[in-house]
Amino acid sequence: MDKYSYNKPKLEIPKTTVQWAFDIFTIIVFVAGMIYLISIWNQLPDQVPAHYNAAGEVDRWGSKWELVILPIIAVLMAIFLTFLEKHPEWHNYMNLNENNIEFQYRNSVIFLNVMKNECVLLFVYISFNIAQVALGKAESIGNLFLPVFLVIMFGTMAFFIIRSIKHK
Repeated sequence: MDKYSYNKPKLEIPKTTVQWAFDIFTIIVFVAGMIYLISIWNQLPDQVPAHYNAAGEVDRWGSKWELVILPIIAVLMAIFLTFLEKHPEWHNYMNLNENNIEFQYRNSVIFLNVMKNECVLLFVYISFNIAQVALGKAESIGNLFLPVFLVIMFGTMAFFIIRSIKHK
């Protein structure tokens, strides 16, 4: 074990302009999504889609109050991941050494930032789609939702893992 396996040093890794822009974009989309939900709340029926199957079809209906859960989860997750972004020394690394520590920390911080924003945007999209289905403006979330979601999430993970391995 090298000396960086335990007691990793704390380095200040400032956010890049792209990270700040992604955060601000996500916040704007999130706020717009919440304004939209609030504005249509009284038009929503008592029962809205509560779950979709793998084909993107509604397979459970629930109270419209279940829509409140999605933004709460998104906010809590964003707070937690933002906190973790500030502590790259707590993240798990392979082959961490004094030559690559700054790169690995930065890579991990950017990875968390991207995943955080992708997840929040996902929750906004799902909330919007639930409202659209409930209002009769859409029939389902679509059969491409799951594959597209999986490609985005696993693609992001693969990109940052490969990037980390290349800089060992």
